[in-house]
Amino acid sequence: MPVPYEQTGRHQQKARTRQALVDATRRLLAQGADPTVEDVAAEAGISRTTAYRYFPNQRSLLTAAHPEIERHSLLPEDAPDDPAARLDLVMRAFARLTLEWEPQLRTSLRLSLDPGAEQPVLRQGRAIGWIEDALTPLRTTHPNLDIHRLAVAIRSATGIEALIWLTDIAGMTRQEAADTMCWSAHAMLTAAIRE
Repeated sequence: MPVPYEQTGRHQQKARTRQALVDATRRLLAQGADPTVEDVAAEAGISRTTAYRYFPNQRSLLTAAHPEIERHSLLPEDAPDDPAARLDLVMRAFARLTLEWEPQLRTSLRLSLDPGAEQPVLRQGRAIGWIEDALTPLRTTHPNLDIHRLAVAIRSATGIEALIWLTDIAGMTRQEAADTMCWSAHAMLTAAIRE
């Protein structure tokens, strides 16, 4: 089995080169481009031959540009106990992340819709975990409420998919879309508590 190029020789330099290519990809995506490996190599000031050693095709390059958000919680350390206030904090932070990473998230979503192709790491359930974290106090106050189901329902009306629908189809501004996603989350929380 051949050893991948990045795992041989000068590891730190190769890591910097790879990161330069990923950063260039993200810049081009943010400008609205659909960059090829050649485009990214030119943007990064790296030869095409070298760029192809890291990313043999556009798909592998675009997949690598997907944002990695390692946070386990979007709540501040001094988060309130009220589930609605906690949910508001999480939803506003999640909306900011979605807007900040919109070009990369749109690309990852597009790649995930390609039939038969290797799927990018797009859905790891992080947002559902963030929402469940916000709803944790409900485990005590409403022990019969299915918090995971509620978190999934809220996630279905938020994130990049909702942003695309709200902006591209409903014609909202990005701020209106973010506000609508937060409103939807609160409406679902209120309905679940009333049940």
